[in-house]
Amino acid sequence: MTAGVLSFLDIVALLLVLSAGFGWLNQRFLGLPGSIGLLSMGLVSSLLLVVVDMLETDEPLNRSLIAAVGAIDFQSAVLDGLLAFLLFAGALHLDISRLRGRAWPVALMATGGTLLSTFVIGLGLGMASAPLGYPLPLPWALVFGGLISRTDPVAVLGTLKVVQVPASIETDMSGESLFNDGVGVVLFALLVILAAGGEA
Repeated sequence: MTAGVLSFLDIVALLLVLSAGFGWLNQRFLGLPGSIGLLSMGLVSSLLLVVVDMLETDEPLNRSLIAAVGAIDFQSAVLDGLLAFLLFAGALHLDISRLRGRAWPVALMATGGTLLSTFVIGLGLGMASAPLGYPLPLPWALVFGGLISRTDPVAVLGTLKVVQVPASIETDMSGESLFNDGVGVVLFALLVILAAGGEA
């Protein structure tokens, strides 16, 4: 750490240590499925950081964390980095021969299901935001719908290892979760461009 700012390697090391620690805590005390346990503890940790930031503490660690998070280009980190590893991990355990036999159902769910989910969530959020006093323009509501309509192939595969399902359903679910990410990225990018009026 130099000049009170975390470097990229510091951030990677911190994330690895936190992931390992959260994984151990989940395995030892919570007993939740791995992805759900890590997500839950990550959410709690994020909320704690928000509370610490709201307390306006001027501690060096707090300043370093805020500066480090503010310096991360999340679009580049997710689209150019994390997504590739997620898709590779999901494809690594996929039976291609079985996937070929279920190509049409998987393609229909990955495209049609993602589109339907995006528009249902976006329209619902757009209609619900006005009565709550925070009207959200429909294009940006659809951006949110596109953002959360994707599934994590690693989490799906982890769940399928625990739950016994027929082979055809397992192939459909794992294939859809894998291709759903690709469709979701393209859809999200298009919706952001449309919502920003072509300036994005």
